[in-house]
Amino acid sequence: MTLPIALHNSAEPAILLQNLHLTLAGPAGPVNILKGIDLAVAPGEALGLVGPSGSGKSSLLMLMAGLERASQGRVSIAGQDLAARSEDQLARFRRETMGIVFQSFHLMPTMTALENVAIPLELAGRPEPMRTARAQLEKVGLEHRLGHYPSQLSGGEQQRVALARAFVMQPKILLADEPTGNLDQHTGKIIIELLFRLQAEAGSALVLITHDPSLAERCDRVAHLKDGGLVDQEVPA
Repeated sequence: MTLPIALHNSAEPAILLQNLHLTLAGPAGPVNILKGIDLAVAPGEALGLVGPSGSGKSSLLMLMAGLERASQGRVSIAGQDLAARSEDQLARFRRETMGIVFQSFHLMPTMTALENVAIPLELAGRPEPMRTARAQLEKVGLEHRLGHYPSQLSGGEQQRVALARAFVMQPKILLADEPTGNLDQHTGKIIIELLFRLQAEAGSALVLITHDPSLAERCDRVAHLKDGGLVDQEVPA
């Protein structure tokens, strides 16, 4: 397994995948989605994950998040083996350790922007969740939209709320699956600038799935996925 340079002198990777396989049942029989993935991401490192549609990028992210179980191999996040945890334990671990941003926002439609961002804090029993959520929304420029529902927000504003929610717990790991996929180019640029700024402030390790090579090259390293396997890793010039 090839580790990024930053890992050779550090105690533990933020993300460590070893001989990872994912096989799912299909109409014509088992389908091998991921085949022997070996990958490490250092604390604070930004990794761009690219590849054609159907190459297994989103499936790999689901395994990192503990939202899918590997058929074979090991997923270690912040030093914890995900296979050893129950679904309830995984949910708590995800809430405390990870932030996840999807292409389609995944906000609760019956909750305001403020309430959406406060959810992880409330579930974790953190003090003053509304105050912390308000401060996080101010960081993404939505202090004037606290009481608005998702249906009252533009796509860019909804993704800002999603970013605020993802970072409100200061996660060690941030997983982003095509976070600008539903946005126009101008709005997408604003969201990406926010994403990298918040990542730097939190010191989170970032895995960013994208079809945009120029966006991937903003990361510290780029990994290429094809037909369920890693075919190349590079450090952008």
